[in-house]
Amino acid sequence: MTDSKRRPRAALAMSRDAATVVFAPEALARLDAVCDLAPLPVLDDLDTPRAREILAEVDLLVTSWRCPPLDANVLAAAPRLRAVVHAAGSVRGHITEACWERGIEVSSAAVPNALPVAEYTLAMILLTGKQALERAQILRATRSLERLVRIPRTIGNHHRTVGILSASLIGRRVIELLREHDVEVLLHDPFVTDTEAAQLGATRVELTELFTRSDTVSVHAPLLPATRGLVSRSLIESMRPGAVLINTARGAVIDQDALTDAARAGRIRAVLDVTDPEVLPPEHPLWDCDNVLITPHLAGSQGNEWGRLAEHAVAEVARWASGGGFLHPVRRERLAYSA
Repeated sequence: MTDSKRRPRAALAMSRDAATVVFAPEALARLDAVCDLAPLPVLDDLDTPRAREILAEVDLLVTSWRCPPLDANVLAAAPRLRAVVHAAGSVRGHITEACWERGIEVSSAAVPNALPVAEYTLAMILLTGKQALERAQILRATRSLERLVRIPRTIGNHHRTVGILSASLIGRRVIELLREHDVEVLLHDPFVTDTEAAQLGATRVELTELFTRSDTVSVHAPLLPATRGLVSRSLIESMRPGAVLINTARGAVIDQDALTDAARAGRIRAVLDVTDPEVLPPEHPLWDCDNVLITPHLAGSQGNEWGRLAEHAVAEVARWASGGGFLHPVRRERLAYSA
């Protein structure tokens, strides 16, 4: 918090593309109404003379995608900096140990950014339950409903079992959205108890059981050293024939080679909003799998949803400037198991 007699001095630190899409002119005006905002262009390089001049005066940085790391050298140039408001999800790319050691307060838009990811996930759970992609392909190929009227009882969402991997912000939101649907929800998260899972609206199970019992498994685990390759070959091979694997987290959480083998064999289906790498090489076999839908990392905030991130940032800056503290602070101790 700054001296209550003056508005905090702030600056935007992010890529120019991020500033353009997140902070429309009206959003910049609202932000400038609650702080003394440094003039554009944004700080996309913190080593320039102009950046150093601005950093010397700022109390707060408003950041977003591709903000340069706020390391010890940057902080030395910003002696008054006390807070960072991130208008996006994860802060791992730019908040360094030096920030925590300085005692800088950090807020992120992980909560509002979780909503569109959860909405995308819900849509894909329901659409894959109806085998919408495959049946649309049949209709396009045959121009006839003849094959489509012979529907096996495995198709549909009535009493479908959905497994959620990780009670992250997004995982919890997906569980909440599923409450309105006639499905059974399983949850695996080593930090959640049976009671907590039940309160969320899910049944807590071990990791192996999540994969063997679920018709659809949706991955929401952050990419950490302990979660790289967490969805292993053995787990993928244990999935029910025709089951669906949805990934909106990070591509490297899944053993992609194992997923490719299972998809090419026609054993499982997949919806991948993330891959490893992004984008897959043109010759990668997943591109040719009719039972795999690959989307261009679009589950998170896009288009008019960017406005929600700007609104969140303005609200957080206003709270901090008034002495109210952040509504959505990022805690240093939680970074060991969060995105």
